[in-house]
Amino acid sequence: MAVINRIAGFAEEMAGWRQHLHQYPELALDCFETAKFVVARLREFGVDEIHEGIAKTGVAAVIEGRGEGPVTGLRADMDALPMVEETGLPYASKIEGRMHACGHDGHTAMLLGAAKYLAETRNFSGKVVLLFQPAEEVIGGGRIMVEEGVMERFGIEEVYALHTNPSDELGVFETTRGPIMAAVDDFTIRVRGTGGHAAYPHECRDPFPCALAIAQAFPTIVSRDVRPMDSLVVSLTQFHGGSAMNVIPGEVMITGTVRSLTAEVREHAEQRVREIVAGQGAAFGMEVMLDYDKSYPPTVNHVAQAEFAAGIAEEITGQVIMDRDPQMGAEDFSYMLEKRPGAYLNLGQGIGAAVHHPAFDFNDEAAPIGASFFARLIETRHSV
Repeated sequence: MAVINRIAGFAEEMAGWRQHLHQYPELALDCFETAKFVVARLREFGVDEIHEGIAKTGVAAVIEGRGEGPVTGLRADMDALPMVEETGLPYASKIEGRMHACGHDGHTAMLLGAAKYLAETRNFSGKVVLLFQPAEEVIGGGRIMVEEGVMERFGIEEVYALHTNPSDELGVFETTRGPIMAAVDDFTIRVRGTGGHAAYPHECRDPFPCALAIAQAFPTIVSRDVRPMDSLVVSLTQFHGGSAMNVIPGEVMITGTVRSLTAEVREHAEQRVREIVAGQGAAFGMEVMLDYDKSYPPTVNHVAQAEFAAGIAEEITGQVIMDRDPQMGAEDFSYMLEKRPGAYLNLGQGIGAAVHHPAFDFNDEAAPIGASFFARLIETRHSV
């Protein structure tokens, strides 16, 4: 692997940063201590500018190169998950009920490693803007940073991000041209009737038949309403109603999620959800309420930038899978890619427990690879 020698030289230091962050996970926008740690390291490195408080606890740092040139953004997410860790590691989470189970501690360490190297060498023109983002897992810190004008404020022209992948061998990069992750929409449906004694259903307005009809109709959105080659997931995740064997409830609640890769399929799926809910409500004479929440858009790589990033990855490890199948998970880096050209890549860290699993741990051997990727990307795109 062509990891940059200087970065390989402080790999142990990077592991120390990462393992410290792993012990003190923070959630959503409340990444206060993580941001303080990041800012302290950036000051040690001698970056040119540090801007705090973006999206509450996000940090943007600027490193100036040699003379005029492009401006590139590099993003790392910082937040953790509300989970109980089961790794048994000496640096396991010290905060009960919180865990870095998605590798964001590693993402932050990789970008800090790139920052240390780039601030030392300055072997590039223009500027690099380091974006340390909170709340990827919920809320959408990427959206908030974009809405607060981070792209315009720092003149970012292109933007890139990495995510660890425990389903690939160490050093394998994966990306694609076009959609790489899905849009995510969530819904809550409440079917309201009139409850009563289960022995006298004629005196009630039972919400269960209507709710079941809605649930049974939803799979047809995928199987009959979109083309077989279009990627779409409609999943029911909760079905709640009733409290006793002999009581017909007055209300049944259904929740679920919709995942799609294109705006057209996304809009059509929402339309069909609304039509099915309204139609079944009318058919059964029920009051039906739908709360449909449109969340993260699809993460769509720009073709030229994906090809460029894949070329850099090839130089680092020689292991690149291009045009990988899109995944139906979601990622709020999508908002940044809506504003600027760029690309999102996965980096294999070795086969192990999946992300969002209580036994997951970022592999520190991947950090110098990711940091070298970021550094070479800047030195190549900003060649002096």
